[in-house]
Amino acid sequence: KGESEFVDGYYTAIMSDYEYGWKEYVTICVMENKIVNVEYNARNKAGLIKSWDNAYMRNMNSVSGTYPNRYTRAYAEQLLETQGQEDIDMLTGATESGLNFQKLIEVLFEHARTGNTEIGIVQTES
Repeated sequence: KGESEFVDGYYTAIMSDYEYGWKEYVTICVMENKIVNVEYNARNKAGLIKSWDNAYMRNMNSVSGTYPNRYTRAYAEQLLETQGQEDIDMLTGATESGLNFQKLIEVLFEHARTGNTEIGIVQTES
């Protein structure tokens, strides 16, 4: 194939710190050298999932024209479609999350190539 082979399994990477009360993470499932599932989201300290927070959604949508449940799925779908062969297109209003997403998947790919199922940590920009 030319590209590095992925080892089957689940791989997760998370940001090192909470930003605005949320810590973003990505989990991928690899089967037969193909990414078959992508979950991209963020949790708060109580374990709540950002894209389920309707008040946050209404607030963010009115300001930036997008919201977590939309952009997390859009970024995840791009990764599923491209299998990481292409750069992720940034979505207006969710660029910071898009940059975090790219950093998280870089770590995931390193882990998936070696079969390292430990959770990868990506340093949050201070």
